Amino acid sequence: MKLYVKNMVCNRCKLIVQQVLEKSGVLPLSVTLGEVIVEEELSNSEKLILDSQLQKFGFLLIEDKSIRMVSQIKCLIIELVHYRNNSLNGKLSEYLSHTLHHDYTHLSNLFSDIEHITIERYYITQKIEKVKELLVYDELSLSEIAYRLNYSSVAHLSNQFKKITGYTPTHFKNTRTKDRRTLDEI
Repeated sequence: MKLYVKNMVCNRCKLIVQQVLEKSGVLPLSVTLGEVIVEEELSNSEKLILDSQLQKFGFLLIEDKSIRMVSQIKCLIIELVHYRNNSLNGKLSEYLSHTLHHDYTHLSNLFSDIEHITIERYYITQKIEKVKELLVYDELSLSEIAYRLNYSSVAHLSNQFKKITGYTPTHFKNTRTKDRRTLDEI
């Protein structure tokens, strides 16, 4: 049985969800971003109890099919940007359509209806948060960051960064502005 969990966006989140499941007597077969596979079907009352336990840590079980799909889109984008160094071969639209087995127009309309932003805007926002993280770490040059996140140039990264944050990457880095958001807040 698959369970979908909203706000499970990082490895620590997966660990917390796994611990909550185990404490509740539910042994997961696998825990991935936004999704848990358990061996046995859970009753509605078991789901309610589990949801209550997960809510204590900021997670929610998702039953609605549309919200589950949006959550899957978010998890795929987060995984792509933050954990796979944006190693996208081809277009984001093709990647999402292929992975989720749905037409991109359907995915895009659904995402926009529920989140009130486009998939592309969400993707760019995630990339900018990753840029902020890498700037704060101060281990890579702006050119290296642009290359790592598949920007066509440093100028393109800088323009997008300023459009989203109001700062240039250099200003952000030099002032050490801590204007960063957690992945589930985006």
